[in-house]
Amino acid sequence: MQTSLMTYSFRRTFEAGDMDIFSCIEFCREHGIDCIEPWNRHLTEAETNLGFAERVGRAAAEAGLAMGCLAVDGGHIYEDDPADREKTRACALQWLDIAAALGAPQVRIDAGGPEDMPDHAFAVIVEGFNDLIARGREHNVEILTENHWGPTKDPDNTIRLLEALPELGLLFDSYNWIPERREEAWRICAGHAKALHIKAFSFDEAGNDPSMDLGLCFSLLKDAGYAGVWGIESTPEDGDESAGVLGTLALIRRELGVGA
Repeated sequence: MQTSLMTYSFRRTFEAGDMDIFSCIEFCREHGIDCIEPWNRHLTEAETNLGFAERVGRAAAEAGLAMGCLAVDGGHIYEDDPADREKTRACALQWLDIAAALGAPQVRIDAGGPEDMPDHAFAVIVEGFNDLIARGREHNVEILTENHWGPTKDPDNTIRLLEALPELGLLFDSYNWIPERREEAWRICAGHAKALHIKAFSFDEAGNDPSMDLGLCFSLLKDAGYAGVWGIESTPEDGDESAGVLGTLALIRRELGVGA
């Protein structure tokens, strides 16, 4: 069993200037987290200097960490205006180059578009992902989408995309589904997960998030044969990001029967 940290978990700490990608790598090393998953907004220097991405990749390797999925915001597929669509495509392609320099095996690109995903939007999204999948193949980088925002919060839309795009992987977020369909989404989509974010907001005395039944989510993922990295994306309501990450890490280890 391996764990990973999505650096968005420390977004406030980064914004305050109290952490950067290198100290985040060190945090992971200190706490026995196996893999780091960068958010592209924590690697903006790489947009003008690929050497920075290479340096981050070396730092992770020297700390004994694997490089995980690079999460890209701003590179989504669908925009109404074709000119805007070209801009987001260019962003996605640039981050594929950065992923290769990092040594990241996967890149998360959002579908974007209307929540109901009408047929015209679906066609644009499929075309866009086909392009990125082909480009990613050149870099040995797998393209994932996530139930993040827009149409993929609906599990039916997510499955529709995955069935149309056999080489597209799913970054499965435990929380980001239509709320009243969350547990249904877990059941429908657990078997498609290529990567995973366990999201927790607060913890009760037993160390569980009282807002949802994550125990059921873990059971469904295990029953579906999930064999990937168990990712942490902590979003603590109280703002204590270190405690949020460590609480989520403890929850994952407990659910999987692994000692601290």
